[in-house]
Amino acid sequence: MARYWLMKSEPAEVSIDDLAAAPGKVLPWTGVRNYQARNFMRDEMRVGDGVLFYHSSCPDPGVAGLAAIAGAPEPDATQFDRESDYFDPKATRDKPRWVQIDVALTRRTRLLPLREMRAAPELATMRVLAPGNRLSITPVTPQEWRAVCRLLTR
Repeated sequence: MARYWLMKSEPAEVSIDDLAAAPGKVLPWTGVRNYQARNFMRDEMRVGDGVLFYHSSCPDPGVAGLAAIAGAPEPDATQFDRESDYFDPKATRDKPRWVQIDVALTRRTRLLPLREMRAAPELATMRVLAPGNRLSITPVTPQEWRAVCRLLTR
């Protein structure tokens, strides 16, 4: 059974347009440095799971498109790259600490702004809307997924 996720990305780093322009419309989701988010990628995400591609840390945050998990987790190469902002000196190739997962574009959508999501009663339980939530990856229930998809068609 497919699961659903909300994955945040700063558009200045990787946007929905970057995903659309990528070869095969697939990008590795790198740079996750939170253990809970890493564990979601490593232990729970499966090929075919749905993704709400969310633009964060920008003037108008919100869902910018739909995507899908397109590959199994593998070691995040940025943890070994001394030039990367995501370099981790404690990570080794024998014992990587961080994973990446491929994400494929399903379709760009209109932006569903955070303010509109907060106004939708059917999304009241979404973790991204919870006070203090800063996780870059959160699970989305099937009901929340369907509600977001309905809102995107307005």
